[in-house]
Amino acid sequence: MARLDLIKERLRVAIRQSGLSQTDIAKKVSVSQSCIAHYVKGDILPTLETFAELCDTLDIDPSYILGLSNA
Repeated sequence: MARLDLIKERLRVAIRQSGLSQTDIAKKVSVSQSCIAHYVKGDILPTLETFAELCDTLDIDPSYILGLSNA
């Protein structure tokens, strides 16, 4: 799997498994709910700032999402 596809898939899974609604996540990271929906679909990737906020909000290791680690 290409690195970009891996990042999109891991971000998608993290959002879905978070237990939070897309609206709740959007509020916490200061983006629209439609942005979160686009991340889930894999249409777009977040900015670096939003990515950092997502990792913090979802309590996930950025290294994992970026494919630099497997845990």
